[in-house]
Amino acid sequence: MKVSVITPSYNQGQFIERTLQSVANQRSQDFELEHVVFDGGSIDDTVSILRRFVHPIRWVSKPDKGQTNAVNMGISATDGEIIGWLNSDDIYYPNAIALVVKYFIEHPDVDVVYGQADHMDEDDFVFESYPTESWDFERLKETCFICQPALFFRRRVVGENDLLDESLDFCMDYEYWLRLGKAGVKFAYLDERLAGSRLYPANKTLGNRVRVHKEINDAMKRLFVRVPDRWLINYAHAVTEKKISKNNSPKTFIVCVSLFSVFSSFYWNKKISREMLKTLHCWIRSI
Repeated sequence: MKVSVITPSYNQGQFIERTLQSVANQRSQDFELEHVVFDGGSIDDTVSILRRFVHPIRWVSKPDKGQTNAVNMGISATDGEIIGWLNSDDIYYPNAIALVVKYFIEHPDVDVVYGQADHMDEDDFVFESYPTESWDFERLKETCFICQPALFFRRRVVGENDLLDESLDFCMDYEYWLRLGKAGVKFAYLDERLAGSRLYPANKTLGNRVRVHKEINDAMKRLFVRVPDRWLINYAHAVTEKKISKNNSPKTFIVCVSLFSVFSSFYWNKKISREMLKTLHCWIRSI
């Protein structure tokens, strides 16, 4: 069995060598491994690191249309039966791919396998476990319990469900899992710790929370017509955090989150649910 690992990259020179090494350490006689890096024309030391890296990798560095486009180009440029997507600041844990390959071999009906993961900082310090859960499609609509670097899928999934949506900048992975789940693709949870996902102040997701949540809500609307209340409230919370300090003005914060939740409900769902009204009523009464 052949495994293709795709790494999109742009100006991640401080991390990318650790990412590359974590993939190189996966090599085994039990499977063939190829690793391709699609770099968007980095202007830091990324390219020099790629040039001197001693283990076999294929890479290209030129302007692209963003992270999603880089992942799609990597998928199209490889031919492994199993595909892994590892960002240039994340890492695989030792033996992760071997565990995944073993599971795929033993379960030929499974198309997507995901495992446990950790959040770590710039210095590789693990400060929390990613909140992973067993597979439940309805639950996935409410919260993203899949950590992207800890997920692998068969290439046949791409042939039947197309590539990632390149109009998305932040939730392209979550939208893809939802799209696959909606199409009936079979997911399986592997109770093993597979990857470390880096979370730090300059992280793209942490630095753009309002845009992230708006993109998620837009995707939910396209896929399922209705956006779950939980995601509407998450958006309202992110908007309020940019305007008001929760610690300095807790009562005002609650009022603003409630108002933005109402706005979000009407914006995306054209109405407010009874469950949302109950939740907001409890919040206001608590003030």
